Amino acid sequence: MAVEAHFGRDLALYTAARIALVAVVTVILVLVKIPLLVGLAVAVVVAFPLSLVLFRGLNQRVTAGMAERNESRRAERERLRAELRGDKES
Repeated sequence: MAVEAHFGRDLALYTAARIALVAVVTVILVLVKIPLLVGLAVAVVVAFPLSLVLFRGLNQRVTAGMAERNESRRAERERLRAELRGDKES
């Protein structure tokens, strides 16, 4: 439950960090006289692998939170299916 308690915060931070990285790379490219749209396109492509390296810890927390949520949803789905089948709870 500890991982899931901070999942929303971690996801928001990771998303904001990735958007900020795209913005920083775009600004750097525009400063070296690359057109804005071209710089933005290059920044999106460059920021993806760069964010995996720079934000590794945050990425791992988000991934762990997603796995925990997936597991709890799977367990709840199985419980509901068992209830619909009329299986007794143990």
